[in-house]
Amino acid sequence: MSGPPEHDPYQALGPSGFRRFVTGHVVAIIGFQMQGVAVGWELYERTHSALALGLVGLGQVIPMILFSLPAGHLVDRFDRRGVLLASLAGIALAAVGLAAFSATEGPVPVYYALLFLSGAARAVFGPAKSALLPEMVPLPSFQSAVAWSSGGWQVAAVLGPAIGGGLLTVTGTPALVYLSHALLALVFVALMWGVRSPTQVRLVAAPTLDSLWDGARYVIRSKILLAAITLDLFAVLLGGAVALLPVYAKDILHVGPAGLGWLLAVALFGIATIVFGLSRSFLLSLAALAVAGAAESVSVVIRMTLAQLGTPNELRGRVSAVNSLFIGTSNELGHFESGAMQRIEDSVNG
Repeated sequence: MSGPPEHDPYQALGPSGFRRFVTGHVVAIIGFQMQGVAVGWELYERTHSALALGLVGLGQVIPMILFSLPAGHLVDRFDRRGVLLASLAGIALAAVGLAAFSATEGPVPVYYALLFLSGAARAVFGPAKSALLPEMVPLPSFQSAVAWSSGGWQVAAVLGPAIGGGLLTVTGTPALVYLSHALLALVFVALMWGVRSPTQVRLVAAPTLDSLWDGARYVIRSKILLAAITLDLFAVLLGGAVALLPVYAKDILHVGPAGLGWLLAVALFGIATIVFGLSRSFLLSLAALAVAGAAESVSVVIRMTLAQLGTPNELRGRVSAVNSLFIGTSNELGHFESGAMQRIEDSVNG
């Protein structure tokens, strides 16, 4: 009797289009993580306010709430690669704006306006990226592709903050970090420019108000997918203490921007978050966040596979938009909640 076919963890790397996709994805996320370090450090240096850090999350979650569902419909109606490239151009434009205002020490409210623009572009980027992934590889290779994509994200989440913190330490100039983010987003554009995904037949729905909710209705009907997304939402929402890492790095652990980068690098939830909150040791804080990040990677692979393999092609953009809305808003609202709670605690303690 023959057993199941041997699993090949490298099978998704066969198509050159997917190799370009996953490389560009890693590069772009490194840039985004670098920017996160620079924004947090610069705003805390200028305002010395934990609430200012929380408002970074709020400034990015509002456009995600406003634009995620329309973005999903956009992804399902038009060429997904083209939509992805347009969103990356928007992300790069916002990063260049941050660099310009940072170099001239522009008013802080402008930072939040540019973060709003970046959040709007990311509201399109998430569904476009997720819906495009199944078109880049054959169906039998999809789970392997999700693992590579998720693993690449984790690598970027480690390298990006460390590189951003290191560059900020060496140069002392956040504007260079923002420009690096813009450049890396454009590298993703260059890698995907010549890629043509296989044409797949899609039943394109008319852009009506009712059709915007098709993805949400599909998620609600799929109990397993709804459970996976909801569990991740609350875990991330209540684990948003990572938004306060600039406070910990500067005022508690005294490790500067380079240390901030390493703290963000191995970013969680549950016991790891509690340990981090109680710790006054840099190494223990680093280990707690490492455990949290490792646990999250398993959740991502499961959720992404469920969301894409079980979803009809014509709905993948809108279902991906719902997934991005849940996870993106929980991340950014979690950051705002942490900043607001720290501000309240500071007020109580006088």
